[in-house]
Amino acid sequence: MVQLSAIPVIAVGLGAVFGLGLWLVAASVPRIGRARLVDRVAPYVTDISAEARAMRARPGSDPGSVIGMLVIPTARRARGILSSILGGNDTIARRLRQAGSDATVERFRGRQLVWAAAGFAVAALFASFAPAMETAPAVLRWVVPPFGAVAAAVAADWMLQRAAHRRLARITSELPTVLEFLTLSLTAGEGLLDALRRVARTGSGELAREFTGVVAAVGTGVPLGVALADVRDGLEHPALTRALDQVLGALDRGTPLAEVLRAQAGDARAEAKRTIIELAGRKEIAMLVPLIFLILPVTVAFALFPGYLVLQAGF
Repeated sequence: MVQLSAIPVIAVGLGAVFGLGLWLVAASVPRIGRARLVDRVAPYVTDISAEARAMRARPGSDPGSVIGMLVIPTARRARGILSSILGGNDTIARRLRQAGSDATVERFRGRQLVWAAAGFAVAALFASFAPAMETAPAVLRWVVPPFGAVAAAVAADWMLQRAAHRRLARITSELPTVLEFLTLSLTAGEGLLDALRRVARTGSGELAREFTGVVAAVGTGVPLGVALADVRDGLEHPALTRALDQVLGALDRGTPLAEVLRAQAGDARAEAKRTIIELAGRKEIAMLVPLIFLILPVTVAFALFPGYLVLQAGF
């Protein structure tokens, strides 16, 4: 049952919508009377008459234009905020590529929409039947379902980000080994395409999967440099991008690839070592939290509590 305090708010809202509708209807009614001669001639002389251009550029009295000037910037800003939170189409396409998913952007948007609908339904059921919401204000009950829909859509995007991040982390761990394997194959006399084919055939990681796609693309007639550039631009992995840039530059200049890949493998090993050291430093700080807030208070309690009992018994 609608509360009495909410009736004036609803009445004001309905009155504003009704008045806006009447305003739009009145503005859309055509003017009675014949148009002036100057108004009819102005469109045909705008290229030679400044006054005619000024008349054509003069804003009309249609309230729709005023509403558009007020609503369109707000809508664009809201769209920008939603794009930054949920990700634009280009961002979603890059994340899907990094996650190794075969889904298209449209398919992911459909799944995100399903998640949002499910979140809206669950939040609506919670707002309608939860005992804690019976005494809550009516505005809060109206806000909960849209919040649930937005939270579900953000959760779907967050899961995609997590999948992309985990796959990029696996590529980081595999990169030094793959580069060293390619170096050995090139040193043994194989070409770059044969070395990539060997890695794709014998490997089982994410880079082997990417090189399988490169070999398949080359088999269909795509140049090797273009296929490697597609992998570089699709994944946007910093270490892999540097390695592939060096490989593509060596292919263009005719530089020995084995030396280039050996240097890139060394750089990847050094970067992995630095990453491990930084991660260990962060974990070392995180380990102080249970030590200070859990272990240390328990130790102090065990050390002081018997003495406290002895003092209480003595007095």
